[in-house]
Amino acid sequence: MFGTAEFAIIRHSTRAWHSRPCESNTDPKAFIHCMRILHTADWHLGRTLYSKTRYVEFQKFLDWLLETIKDQSIDVLLVAGDVFDTAAPNNAAQQLYYSFLSQLSDTGCRHVVITGGNHDSPTFLEAPKQLLRALDIHVIGNATDPVEDEVILLSNSQGTPELIVCAVPYLRDRDIRTSEAGESLETKETKMREGIARHYAQVATEADRLRGSLGAAIPIVAMGHLYTAGGKTAEGDGVRNLYVGNLAHVESSIFPSTFDYVALGHLHVPQKVNNLDTIRFSGSPIPMGFGEAKQDKFVNVVQWTDNQMSVELIPVPRWQQLESIEGNWPDIENRLNALKRSGESVWLEIAYQGATPMANLKDKIDQIIAETQLEYLKVTTPRSYQSILAREGTIETLEELDPLETFRRRLQAEKIPAEEWQPLEEAYQEIQLLMHEAGRQSQ
Repeated sequence: MFGTAEFAIIRHSTRAWHSRPCESNTDPKAFIHCMRILHTADWHLGRTLYSKTRYVEFQKFLDWLLETIKDQSIDVLLVAGDVFDTAAPNNAAQQLYYSFLSQLSDTGCRHVVITGGNHDSPTFLEAPKQLLRALDIHVIGNATDPVEDEVILLSNSQGTPELIVCAVPYLRDRDIRTSEAGESLETKETKMREGIARHYAQVATEADRLRGSLGAAIPIVAMGHLYTAGGKTAEGDGVRNLYVGNLAHVESSIFPSTFDYVALGHLHVPQKVNNLDTIRFSGSPIPMGFGEAKQDKFVNVVQWTDNQMSVELIPVPRWQQLESIEGNWPDIENRLNALKRSGESVWLEIAYQGATPMANLKDKIDQIIAETQLEYLKVTTPRSYQSILAREGTIETLEELDPLETFRRRLQAEKIPAEEWQPLEEAYQEIQLLMHEAGRQSQ
């Protein structure tokens, strides 16, 4: 499944750490880093797919992650946001999360740092913060005041400092700029961009000061949950634009060179930022939608040893196959029969694109997949067919439209000139963002 990318390993030099063996190191100024960090993000525990629950997949991933942490001798686990899919996760999602955390102590992992994402409720995530802290699990759900509280010093079992983590969560609008009446969208975007850069500059300064006070050449790792320029997404992955206008694309230059590695979340496609080995999105661990069905999924293992830092991409197994089938009826029929012969368990999204309407489309699909492990979660038909159905009294449901598309339909219905759409769409998205964040504050 993973092909040639199955064990992609990328190595490069960083600032020179002292080269004496770890075991013989007694001088903190000559501290050697023989540590392993696992970077993951975007678990979205509790997420459904067309109302289909996915707890079995989530459980298998977390079980696999525990075994991987143990087998890979991971010292520090970093989870860069979107632990949950909603601000108020149900009991099953919470059970998965806390059961996983309770078992970490058996893996040999010494520290965990978890930051909030745009899907997480900061209040909910931080509710057990003090209790988890006793287990060396650090949770930063929201931007802190003072910002120094986001800078976490981690030490080994002998109490020797070994890593500084700048645990920056998703930065909400209210965290990074002061709103003023009458300011233009361009001014808002400029302020937001400056606010994000300023926040990272502040935590980097504090981390560098802390490292200097220790007199130990230890690495500094930053975390973040945002959308960087040039970032790759997948159709239907549910990635939400975090900021209006151009602020959805933050330049990699906002991360100070003080950071030796930047562990990012939000984008579900595993990727480097600006082709830099040291700034990466781990991606989501399971496909969050059919748009991610063909993606290989990974967790990133970062290691410092001697004078080198390495990043190893560990492939995550696939526990549930997803596949989109589109075309005319013979195309769909042939593919369904091929999947039927394979005997695999596959969830399907089927798009019929034939020119002739098929009133019995679902019945024909049901006949083929009866008594198999194939299950369709959604069947769609062409726009022309939808128009026929609309005239017959069957209308397109809101489930088939995202909020922005619904708003565009309204603009079209009101006959708003096309040249006026962009500012209206941006204003609509800003209102959505403010309502989204206001709802998280109330959680």
